[in-house]
Amino acid sequence: MLQDWLLEFGKGIGKIFLNPLLYWSIVFITLVGIRRIKQERRDFGTKVFDIFSEWKGTIGFSIFIGLFYSVLTIAIGMVVTYDVLIILSIVTILLSLTLRFSFLSPSYTFGITFFVLMLFPLVADNVTFLPSLGEVNYSVIAILLALFLFVEAHFLSRIKIYETYLGLEKGARGSWIGKHLIKKFSIIPFFALVPAGLIEPFAPYWPFLSIGGENYALVLIPVVLGFEFVVRGSMPYKTANRIALQLLALAVLVLAIAIGSIFLPWLTIVAVIIAIIGREVLNYRHRSKDNARSYYFNHTNDGLKVLGVIPGSPADRLQILIGETVMKVNGNRIQSEDDLYEALQQTGSFFKVELLDHNGEVRFIQSAMYEGDHHELGLLFAGEPYRTN
Repeated sequence: MLQDWLLEFGKGIGKIFLNPLLYWSIVFITLVGIRRIKQERRDFGTKVFDIFSEWKGTIGFSIFIGLFYSVLTIAIGMVVTYDVLIILSIVTILLSLTLRFSFLSPSYTFGITFFVLMLFPLVADNVTFLPSLGEVNYSVIAILLALFLFVEAHFLSRIKIYETYLGLEKGARGSWIGKHLIKKFSIIPFFALVPAGLIEPFAPYWPFLSIGGENYALVLIPVVLGFEFVVRGSMPYKTANRIALQLLALAVLVLAIAIGSIFLPWLTIVAVIIAIIGREVLNYRHRSKDNARSYYFNHTNDGLKVLGVIPGSPADRLQILIGETVMKVNGNRIQSEDDLYEALQQTGSFFKVELLDHNGEVRFIQSAMYEGDHHELGLLFAGEPYRTN
């Protein structure tokens, strides 16, 4: 039996390279990064983050949680079919064609897959060239949806102050305002148990959520996950933490209903509908609260509010934070970016900055400028784009 498991494990790893979603995901994150860098250059005249920045910081946890969920679901005996995996991949690819992360939540990828599988037989009966689907255990899809919602909530909760992406847009009164995008992307390697293979049942209860068949195989699939929220009226990392708690509560509710669907099958559709509507309500509440607030990164009478910090710049080295206000540079009061540039030229290679921090307290930093340092400290502010065309 051990030999059969090892053989199926090796074959399962190899099958991931037959999944077009793996290759599209790499193309997708590359295109997203290129588009973001072009926008950064239009807004600020420089690249701010690396091309794969949205993907960074997710790989280690993605591997861990993918293996953990794989062991958990295989031990329980949750079986899916190739039909489910194929449609999930197609749905994920279609939802990502906008080159945005907004629809890569499990609520949408697994949720839409669920409804496609439910409606497919009705359509196939009237379209002769469509193949028929095998038996589907809808409880498995609902449970997996809930499990990966926990992963989305986890990544949101880990967003730090320097891990959001800045931009500019026209405000309600026609002036340019600063905004931040909370977004992450991950590829989670997940071993799915499918019918037809060398693995035989090893316990009376196993497989618990079966789809028929006496032998089973393993398939490694890339579960693609992402999210994107625009923030204009508050500190973005605080907003991310708040949304993470709401998403965690949604995941708990959906999981409880999905588990209940094992005994009452009609609860599967309830779980998926709640997952989709709950995610939409979460998005709506965020937008409503954010729009009700005044623009956070607008400049004040006290100085310039820091919209962003270029990684590796003097500002980054000195831990000047997003959302702090630059009040004085080298003793000169700052009201515009021109004031900042002129103040930095006065003392050559040395500078001193007076900041108003997030608690409303004044703090001072000072340092020397080194060869190759950004001539404006690497600070980015809301204002006219570098290029408007």
